[in-house]
Amino acid sequence: MEKMGTADSEMDHLFEQKKRVKNPLVPIGALLTAGVLTAGLISFKKGNSHLGQKLMRARVVVQGATVALMLSTAYYYGEK
Repeated sequence: MEKMGTADSEMDHLFEQKKRVKNPLVPIGALLTAGVLTAGLISFKKGNSHLGQKLMRARVVVQGATVALMLSTAYYYGEK
């Protein structure tokens, strides 16, 4: 019979071997995306649809850049 906690220690060992990398630009991109989305929704609510459309397009660009940054970081550190 196995001791309790053995699987947990094995999982901890596996995670210790992985290189933990934090990319501070990803949370910044997520906050920018949320901010632009909020500003766009407020703009639509106030009736300024022209500005709202521009902000929604900007949101797509910022969101795409954030996803591209996440993928490139994952690829870069996955190769090491």
